[in-house]
Amino acid sequence: VDPGTAVTGYGVIDAGPGPKVRLIECGVVRTPARDPLPVRLRAIRDGMSELLERHRPGVVAVEDVFYGKNLRTTVVLAHARGVILLTAEEAGVPIAEYPPALVKKAVVGRGGAAKPQVGYMVAQLLRLTAPPAVTVVQNTLPGLFFFLVLGGEDPVDYLQRRQIREGTLEGEYRGDGWY
Repeated sequence: VDPGTAVTGYGVIDAGPGPKVRLIECGVVRTPARDPLPVRLRAIRDGMSELLERHRPGVVAVEDVFYGKNLRTTVVLAHARGVILLTAEEAGVPIAEYPPALVKKAVVGRGGAAKPQVGYMVAQLLRLTAPPAVTVVQNTLPGLFFFLVLGGEDPVDYLQRRQIREGTLEGEYRGDGWY
């Protein structure tokens, strides 16, 4: 899930037996910009509750909050993320949380990958003819692949082991990014 108060992106994949991963559904939960924040948060909760009930996933992968240039935007985003975490917890679904830069690094190879690169890799991994049309959905699906690759493992440990194996370990992860 890619949290947002205006648009929350989601993707549902089937990672059943075998190497193939299949896209079940992807889309967005939109909230009217003129609605007050509590009304928008309720709409996000209702949308996520309906998705969790309909699909009964084995895990919900949610992007961590990242600090942008606008503190207010970060705080409002954190509200949406909190509602999503609470909804998953109330539904009894395990939650996996990953920083967006780590997800991009694992799926594309670069933590600062551009949206077109992420969309291209999503299409390749899901064997789609084109990336999903909505950019927020393109941001959501890599988190699911990241969780599958990790098998629930700590993302920092996974990436460092992979980089050591490939001989590409550069810098270190300090909780808020790679240095």
